[in-house]
Amino acid sequence: MIPSKKIEEIILKHKTLEGELSSGSIDKKLFAAKSKEYSDLNEIIDQAKNYLNFEKNKRDLEKLINDSDKEIKEMAQLELEQLIKNNDLNEKKIKLFLLPKDDADSKNAIIEIRAGTGGLEASLFASDLFKMYEKVSQKKKWNLEIISISKSEAGGLKEVIANIKGKNIYSLLKYESGVHRVQRVPDTETQGRVHTSAATVAVLPEAEEVDVKIEEKDLRIDVFRSSGPGGQSVNTTDSAVRITHIPTGIVVSQQDEKSQIRNREKGLKILRSRIFEWERQKIDEARSKDRRSKIGTGDRSERIRTYNFPQGRVTDHRINLTLHKLEEFMQGEIFEEIIESLTLQAQEEELSKLN
Repeated sequence: MIPSKKIEEIILKHKTLEGELSSGSIDKKLFAAKSKEYSDLNEIIDQAKNYLNFEKNKRDLEKLINDSDKEIKEMAQLELEQLIKNNDLNEKKIKLFLLPKDDADSKNAIIEIRAGTGGLEASLFASDLFKMYEKVSQKKKWNLEIISISKSEAGGLKEVIANIKGKNIYSLLKYESGVHRVQRVPDTETQGRVHTSAATVAVLPEAEEVDVKIEEKDLRIDVFRSSGPGGQSVNTTDSAVRITHIPTGIVVSQQDEKSQIRNREKGLKILRSRIFEWERQKIDEARSKDRRSKIGTGDRSERIRTYNFPQGRVTDHRINLTLHKLEEFMQGEIFEEIIESLTLQAQEEELSKLN
């Protein structure tokens, strides 16, 4: 049960913000933040008011159940059952609203996909995964921009880094971090044997300059000659950039652009996000050293999902969910179905800590 004081605070905050925003006297710098807070509260305010009035409404209906009129008693009984059901739903929604917010959830994301064990087949799978994220982005009208790409033979990818922009992108993609395993018969396999290979995915919240301040003195920047895509179009100038952040030891290399300045800009964007995630993980570990949540650990060595092509199934190991819809998943059709299940379990785990 949620304390009445907590519910009254929600209602009072909503009323106060409504007054401030309608008065027109609010500071312009604060307007956007307060408007967002008011908008968030709007989604929960009706549930909060109903939850606060639940006990009173319940008592009123219980009185009617003792009425001598049979029809009134039956109607009151039905209303009471519905009231209790609605109250349970309201309680859950309010609890979800009260859960600690991850400030990074509203950010855009940087997604990094790398071929893992499995040679050429792993690079082909990395390419398939990237195409899947591209299709999801198209369907959801997200903006996907490739930052860096390294191709292998036969159309595979050794590595690709992309920036995905839209509404609350990180909150939807953060569960993709980890090892993705594929089981299928390669085109080159003459015996028809199933091979297993893997690709790693890392999803980082895109960090702005305000999130991470990088001092020039903390950077070592080396320039070198780009090898070019697949050994072609080799640059004749030292346009490729390797940036090392000395305090953390994080290294980023960027050579996609012909301009050293553009490579530096792109490299710093990736570096900023990696430092931001590194700092977030340090804080999480400090809060609870032995805490190992099944979802969203971001551990890139953790096998999170298996794509079995011969059986047409995709299995998410964190929630023991198997869907025999692999083709639809690779086309970006049912991506949301798995994400919703992952989000729900993550919320359930957090809710259990509140009880």
